[in-house]
Amino acid sequence: MAKKPKSDRQAVIDSIRSQQSKRESRRGLAIVGVCVAIAVLIIGAAAFKPVKDRLALRSYASQSLSEIGAKASVCQKVETKPAEGNQDHVEVGTPMTYPDSPPAFGQHWNMWDTMDRKLYTTSDRPELGELVHNLEHGYTILWYDKTIQDSSSKMDTLRGIASKLQGTTDLRDKFKAVPWTSEDGEPFPDGQHVAFTHWSVGGVGETDSSKQVGVWQYCSDLSGAALDTFMIDYPYMDSPEPTVV
Repeated sequence: MAKKPKSDRQAVIDSIRSQQSKRESRRGLAIVGVCVAIAVLIIGAAAFKPVKDRLALRSYASQSLSEIGAKASVCQKVETKPAEGNQDHVEVGTPMTYPDSPPAFGQHWNMWDTMDRKLYTTSDRPELGELVHNLEHGYTILWYDKTIQDSSSKMDTLRGIASKLQGTTDLRDKFKAVPWTSEDGEPFPDGQHVAFTHWSVGGVGETDSSKQVGVWQYCSDLSGAALDTFMIDYPYMDSPEPTVV
């Protein structure tokens, strides 16, 4: 027996269901397309930054440290004050606060950071107690504030500076560039966004511990020329424990 034709009502219902199904399919495809596009953008952005950083470093390849960044005149005169804390080690994790912004000496953790890493951001910087121990071992530390951190061009310059001090075999490259944050202590002096610090024994070969000083130089901008002079004037050998890497 032949089937009875569907009623007009049923035909309308079937038509509506068919149209809804098609719309839902198109909507699903659109969502998938948007998700794919977002994923491509995320992957592209993640891949772009390392490429951008490498390209920025290329522009400094032919330049010496003293040619990178602003002129040395952006930096103030070097300051010193009597230092203490040599061999004053405390357990890792002990909360450390320092009266100076940033520190150049003082009590510190019984652990220090290795020489292979030169540049840090707020997400991966060693703790202050660890960095002060690096100062005891002859490192020069360049501290930079949020003004530098928030500028992509300044960070490119900083990467260029750090690239000139890479390596672990030449102890003259005992250097680290690290951020200084509001959680660490007071801000740098007005208008200053960079600080160099070093823990000096008062001159290479000096053994009288009473002559130890902390050394600071504040700068309004990044200057490879000023850093180069600072590290020549206060070399790694001018420190309490220069041969410890």
